[in-house]
Amino acid sequence: MADTETDQGPRILVVDDEREVADAYALRLRGECAVETAYGGGEALSTVEDQTVDIVLLDRHMPDISGDEVLETLEERGFEGRVVMVTAIDPGFDVLDLPFDDYLCKPVDRTDIRSVVDHQRRVLAYETLGEYFSAKSTETVLASQTSPEQRENHEEFAAVRERARRLEQRARRLLDDETVLAEFADVDRDGR
Repeated sequence: MADTETDQGPRILVVDDEREVADAYALRLRGECAVETAYGGGEALSTVEDQTVDIVLLDRHMPDISGDEVLETLEERGFEGRVVMVTAIDPGFDVLDLPFDDYLCKPVDRTDIRSVVDHQRRVLAYETLGEYFSAKSTETVLASQTSPEQRENHEEFAAVRERARRLEQRARRLLDDETVLAEFADVDRDGR
C-alpha cells in the first residue's frame, strides 16, 4: 500500500505479518510521510532493495523471515536508513546484538508512532547532512583545483558528484529547515 499524498518527508516502510496491524500503523502516518507496507520479511527486503526507504518500522516476530533476520540482512546490505523494532516481544539481553535504532513495544498509539518516526527522521537528516557536507566539500575542492578536462572522464570524481547530489536530495526531503544547506553553500572552499 503506497501513500502518494506527499513527496516530502521520510519514506517509511511498515513491516508486520498481521495485515491489520501494518495497515493501522500506515494509516496513523498518512499525511505525514510516504508510507509503504510489507506483510512479511521477504516482502520487506524486496521493497528496501527496490525503493528508497528512510525508516523501517519492523515487527520482530514473523513466520517467514523474522524481524531479527531482516535486520541482520539490512545491515549486511549496508542499509542507509533507520530501523525501529515495533513488536509485542519484550526486549531482553538478546537485543544487545541487534542493530536497530529504536524499540517500541506493542500496542503503540498514534502519538508514539508519529513521535518515533519524527525522531528518527531528524537523526537521519543530520547523519545525511554530515555525509553530504563531506561529499560536497570534496567535490567543490576538486572542481576548484582541477580543469574541466581532468574531471570530465574521472570516474571517482563523477561518483563523488553523484553521491553529493543524492545526499542533498535526501537531506532536503528529510529536513524541516533547509537554511543549513544554504549556509553551507555560502562557505568559500576554494580560497579565492
